[in-house]
Amino acid sequence: MVITVRYYAAARAAAGVESEHLELPDGATLALALKAASAVVRVPEPGAPELGDVLRRCSFLVNEIAAKDSERTLEDGDTVDVLPPFAGG
Repeated sequence: MVITVRYYAAARAAAGVESEHLELPDGATLALALKAASAVVRVPEPGAPELGDVLRRCSFLVNEIAAKDSERTLEDGDTVDVLPPFAGG
């Protein structure tokens, strides 16, 4: 199955891309998707932290719905949004 991962703010800087497609095995969880995203070799923006470090502080949406359970199963075509903590208010 293939999912889309969209990165925002610090996650985008760490990933070096706005979005990407990840190929995962059927029945993959959000946790597995995040592990796969961390394993991709990419060029982050200068001075950006490691993506794995950013992901530990992020919240996530799956198909625009908050995903608090990392063991949530994903489906082919799902979109995962990676949202780092935002300052201000």
